[in-house]
Amino acid sequence: MAAVNGSNLTGGPWGGPQYALGLALSCIYTAVLFPIGLLGNVMILGVNLRARRMTVPDLYFSNLAAADLVLVADSLIEVFNLHGQYYDKAALCTSMALFLQATMYSSVFFLAWMSVDRYLALARAVHCGPLRTKRRARLSCGLIWAAAALATLAPFSAVQLHPGAACACFADVRAVQWLELWLGFLLPLAVIALCYSLVARVLLRAARRRAPRPRRQRALRMMAAMVLVFFLCWLPENVFISLQLLWPPGPGPCPPSLRQSYPLAGHLVNLAAFSNSCLNPLVYSFLGETFRVKLRLCLQQRTGTAPLGRLCNTARKAPARPSGSFSSTV
Repeated sequence: MAAVNGSNLTGGPWGGPQYALGLALSCIYTAVLFPIGLLGNVMILGVNLRARRMTVPDLYFSNLAAADLVLVADSLIEVFNLHGQYYDKAALCTSMALFLQATMYSSVFFLAWMSVDRYLALARAVHCGPLRTKRRARLSCGLIWAAAALATLAPFSAVQLHPGAACACFADVRAVQWLELWLGFLLPLAVIALCYSLVARVLLRAARRRAPRPRRQRALRMMAAMVLVFFLCWLPENVFISLQLLWPPGPGPCPPSLRQSYPLAGHLVNLAAFSNSCLNPLVYSFLGETFRVKLRLCLQQRTGTAPLGRLCNTARKAPARPSGSFSSTV
């Protein structure tokens, strides 16, 4: 994620109607999307961790929810940083950018790996099915978290040798922005598009031979919806980074960046990027059939309605007694 706004770092224009609009959008985000993202990701983690049986996709979704939860909790500080009062110094701005980039990379990497896992589960089930165990899935999750940390800390270490690192926020360095654009958006998007195009081809071939499985189709629709939400939410941020890379540097040792020159636009793309972590629980809850079943069982256990539900199901399945059976026994 690109650098946060900072008035004292740049002195960029940020007041009057622009400030009022940015504050209104921050309030809308906090009142609507923030509770959905916070409670939704907590609910996904709680239901999946309490479930007796967690599948490999559930494990990936739980880790994605954990990454989204951290990003959502941190976004509340960022969305009200309209005057940059929290980031008057480049060191504090850099530490915030490091935290945001680590969680951003983890979310993106999990989405890309989940698309690869879907392809292996559908198109290479015979060869890769035995390899898709929970033990290997846990190892994959650990490697993804390590890759996200490496993608953040490695360029940060290199930036310390940058001559302008003392006055530039970490995420405003052009080399870091190029890395974020390619590693955080373009390459994962290419992997996701390739995997789902191959999955679509497999499903089209299978549909010619036999009827498609409804449960498999619903799982694919859920994944496709999450990828679409990811693309729509992160596209403005990466378009803004691309424009910033094409933006000619100004004079002086610490020239203002495009985000600092147009803080309202930078604030809007930040809100759009944060919205992805808030919308993922909605997609997972509405389109994830397995999760809805687990949630219903969890609520029944909490409220004590599980025995009543089993009694009702038994009554519905029991054969109807003939109408004259009562009078015959009298």
